[in-house]
Amino acid sequence: MYACGIKKHIPENKRLYTGASIEIEADSTVEKVKELKEDLSSILSQQPNTKFLGMHLGLYYYYKNQQEKPNFINRWLYKKIGQKPVYQSDVNAFENKEILRNKLENYGFFYSTIAANFKEKKKEASIVYRLKINEPYKMANYKIDSMVSPIYEDIKKLSTTSPIKKDMRFDLGSLKLERQRLDTELKNKGYYNFNSDFLLFEADTNSYQNKKFDLFLKLKAQTPKKATVPYLIKKIHVFPNYNLNDSTEIKNIRFQEKTYHQDTTFFEPKYLDDFITLKEGDFFNPSNSKNTARRLSSIGVYKFVNIQYKEINDSITDTTGSLEANIFLSPLTKRAISAELQAVTKSNNFAGPELALTYSNRNLFKGGETLNISTNIGYETQITNGSSSGLSSLELGLKGELIFPRVIAPFSINKDYFDYSIPKTKVSLSTTYLSRSQLYTLLSSSALFGYTWNANKYITYEFNPISVNYTSLSNTTAEFQEILDNNSFLQSSFDQQFISGLTFSFTYNEMLNSAKNHQFYLQSTLDVAGNSISLLGKEKIVGDPKQFLGLEYAQYAKADVDARYHYNFGDKNEQTIAARIFAGFGYAYGNSDVIPFAKQYYAGGPYSVRAFSIRSLGPGTYNENDTNTTSSFFDKTGNIRLEANLEYRFPIYSFFKGAVFVDAGNVWNSVSNSDFNDADGTIRDQFTSNFINELGMGAGFGLRVDLQGFVIRFDLAAPFHDPSLEEGKRWDFRADEPVFNFAIGYSF
Repeated sequence: MYACGIKKHIPENKRLYTGASIEIEADSTVEKVKELKEDLSSILSQQPNTKFLGMHLGLYYYYKNQQEKPNFINRWLYKKIGQKPVYQSDVNAFENKEILRNKLENYGFFYSTIAANFKEKKKEASIVYRLKINEPYKMANYKIDSMVSPIYEDIKKLSTTSPIKKDMRFDLGSLKLERQRLDTELKNKGYYNFNSDFLLFEADTNSYQNKKFDLFLKLKAQTPKKATVPYLIKKIHVFPNYNLNDSTEIKNIRFQEKTYHQDTTFFEPKYLDDFITLKEGDFFNPSNSKNTARRLSSIGVYKFVNIQYKEINDSITDTTGSLEANIFLSPLTKRAISAELQAVTKSNNFAGPELALTYSNRNLFKGGETLNISTNIGYETQITNGSSSGLSSLELGLKGELIFPRVIAPFSINKDYFDYSIPKTKVSLSTTYLSRSQLYTLLSSSALFGYTWNANKYITYEFNPISVNYTSLSNTTAEFQEILDNNSFLQSSFDQQFISGLTFSFTYNEMLNSAKNHQFYLQSTLDVAGNSISLLGKEKIVGDPKQFLGLEYAQYAKADVDARYHYNFGDKNEQTIAARIFAGFGYAYGNSDVIPFAKQYYAGGPYSVRAFSIRSLGPGTYNENDTNTTSSFFDKTGNIRLEANLEYRFPIYSFFKGAVFVDAGNVWNSVSNSDFNDADGTIRDQFTSNFINELGMGAGFGLRVDLQGFVIRFDLAAPFHDPSLEEGKRWDFRADEPVFNFAIGYSF
């Protein structure tokens, strides 16, 4: 019925073009016929109207819009998805035959025959192309024709690593790729003026009768002399404070075989020189130029980095030419104040506004240093259902951060080790005041000294050998004090006011490259605390934990791994299948029986298992019967966490995107906490080999508003496996008890 609805609009003397098919009769020596057929089908000049679920929707709304007075909906749908009809008369069979013949010859299949015939019905027509493909021409020898020196010797050497090998089928695409490869390799050897268009491949079949050919690589006759010699960098000029209005006369100094031009010292050459990989006397190499530009841009002081090369007049000899390199560096504004108003959502379902002010002073000590002083004030309230709603918090923060674009260490480091980028040294001090209604006031301070660097465009390391945290709990309400009294583990975790240790993280991130179909992400972190100060700790009372400077300190080790995979497909890679696995383990020892509360794991919420509210899942099979309005915020944590997530993301319209997902996970304790045991002593929270049956599982769907990378996310999920229930009752899809999640950004 639908097809008839389309056909009645087709003009009387027209037939709708429904597509082409290709039939191939190939010689027995032809390989990969199926792939060849698919490739040939994709290059035909005229494609039929597209279909959706077997229907010509675009064509349908085109015809509806041709009515005398189309309604608004038809006009809107035509504008969005309408397609003009493709008729048989629009198909140029002769042109397509020539396109197919040209493609076959590019692949080495010469003298093939091609026939085309239409298959006509009353209102439709298709076309069949019948191809008879002969044996392809294959290469017998690959030779480098005579050329001038020194380019001849370099091309001869590069040809030994060429993918072009004996008995290879003639392939024009492969020859073009080889020209590009040689062009890149020659430029890296200093051939500043070379161009791939100067190379010419010639195939000679005169010596053979059995479809063989000799391949010759030549330089075109009009190739200029300057393209056949490599260039040396004779002079390097650096302008650390470049401005287009600068006068031509600027003071200069020589440092490490480079000339630095600046009237007053804006950037100390001894610090800037490490970022420049160009050297006088080296051959021109575009890779070194890109590396230098990237390293200079990473300092955080410069707005523009521009490297220009200039040929030195009359410098060309029979073997080399000479270049002058000019590095123009345009700085950012030295001082800046920024204000940021945020809508904040957190994994504990708190949401609210936050105002942050940041003062930045760049190039503070004329070595690329950046000083950031920031302050923030935020108010958040709990967005959730049930007894947990209504809680709010007020947060005030102050942070000072000093970043050095180099390694600050008591020992020397080989600079050649950091080829891609130079590590940055970060020193920070911060303090935060948090007042949570109905619960407590928490004052925390931290000090950090560490390094961060990129090994390449995907890998980032961060190492903080000094990480100190101090927390002080006060103004606890009676409700919260009751929670502490009933949970010895929680009480102990808050007693540990002092944390001193080191952290290390490794990140491999391909998510920045959205063009890739397969993207991987891996982050591994290690957090160790208390070992060094344990040497200085003193036990004031026998049997009690040791103290340092009068404060009980924490001693633990914690490691976790977060692995993600994205498969992007569809038009413009707009659809994604995203998967994630997380595993974490924390171990308290020495001075601690339990790791600090802030370092413990929890499950549930918008960035975890979305079918369960924040901290409502686990530990293990624990089932909370206490109706206390605040206890669920603190008692459901553990030192082991396992999670897995799978999500399908798809476009809906414009910046609206949808998703369906399934999550699984939980937290456990490696040593059972008696506060979680049943009245009969049954252990609920301890990790065992039966953990797979103790995972909380849920599924749901969501809406994302994606505004050029700023994502507002709404998810609705319901549990279908609840480990807190009795065995035999855990598998139950409670679609009538969904959990709503609101968050900023994707979950993974």
